[in-house]
Amino acid sequence: MSIAVPGLQQAYDEVRHYSLALAAPLSAEDQSVQSMPDASPTKWHLAHTTWFFETVVLGAHVPGYRPFDERYAYLFNSYYEALGPRHARPHRGLLTRPSSQEVRAYRRYVDEAMSALLDTADAELLARVEPLVTLGLHHEQQHQELILTDILHAFSCNPLMPAYHCAHVEAVSKPKRAQPIEWLRQTGGIVGIGHDGNGFVFDNEGPRHEYLLRSYDIAHRLVTCGDYAAFIADGGYARPELWLSDGWAAVQREGWTAPIYWIGDERGECGERVEREGDGNWRVFGLSGLQALDADSPVSNLSFYEAAAYAEWAGARLPTEFEWEAAFDTPGIEQMTGHVWQWTRSSYDPYPGFRPLPGVAAEYNGKFMVGQQVLRGGSSATPPGHTRRTYRNFFPPAARWQLTGVRLVRDN
Repeated sequence: MSIAVPGLQQAYDEVRHYSLALAAPLSAEDQSVQSMPDASPTKWHLAHTTWFFETVVLGAHVPGYRPFDERYAYLFNSYYEALGPRHARPHRGLLTRPSSQEVRAYRRYVDEAMSALLDTADAELLARVEPLVTLGLHHEQQHQELILTDILHAFSCNPLMPAYHCAHVEAVSKPKRAQPIEWLRQTGGIVGIGHDGNGFVFDNEGPRHEYLLRSYDIAHRLVTCGDYAAFIADGGYARPELWLSDGWAAVQREGWTAPIYWIGDERGECGERVEREGDGNWRVFGLSGLQALDADSPVSNLSFYEAAAYAEWAGARLPTEFEWEAAFDTPGIEQMTGHVWQWTRSSYDPYPGFRPLPGVAAEYNGKFMVGQQVLRGGSSATPPGHTRRTYRNFFPPAARWQLTGVRLVRDN
């Protein structure tokens, strides 16, 4: 969906309603669980995105605004040091109170106040709050994806292995038969990287700058489950020569033998479904529940370490984020968005001349620019219209709980 000033109230309503639609199939118990420190309960996502509008927009720009509950500022702040102390992230699953019903009442209270603000604001006030409201809506869209990936991990820890069902999440159609990889030649040269300034952009997508690329070839499609199964069958998880040192240490420490949600008859620890069925076939747990592996589907839920090891095994490498962006509109290229986030070989660093947004939003991206890898594209859980060719997602290299996969490049 397009988020712009003329339709700001409509965009606000659509985004806020979509979050509730994603939560609707989940019970109160589902919405309170936290399966690991990196994930958050659905209830917390619904409250935190509401806290953002209450604190950053209403509290700062509406004289006399009274918070729904002053204690919520402590419970639902995420990482904004400038806005005070917060409840520890690994303990969000202990927040049985407020209830799911109270969180929805909190959302209604803030939504009514936001509607009143947008309806009555003069031009000067609207000019001040519109960038913050727009940022808040894109922020909530990020949490909509997290609602899905977090509940997927939680459900993977349940011996019943329940499926998530929501009419608002389009079922992924059966992929067409994957064709052998075609290598698309990229001539290189000086290319423009970063957002051009038209429309909404996160601060980490700019400033736009020039970058010198050598020529390279990029795969026309993503690596599939069938491709990755061949890597496993060839002993990929037992060959240290394929792995970065930190990655091999993770394999040994965590006992990785396959992607996190690939499972068989024997089950491992919570979130580590890595055992293989006796005949070498695989099943994969996803939002639709436990399914037979589809060899033509893009492989998902890989860490950066697994992606890099596969690329080494395949005689290729991962693209830099600059190579990925430059190839975005290449004729014949497929699956650039809407399937899985694609790991790149680029560390999450600031672009030349980068400056954080002013005010509270300064903490949004810049302070995380260390120890992380950039991902490009967007997954099947990413809200429609949320991504673009310059979008920079980022996660630490060992993360496997996001819908993350692989596209290959090679030097020519």
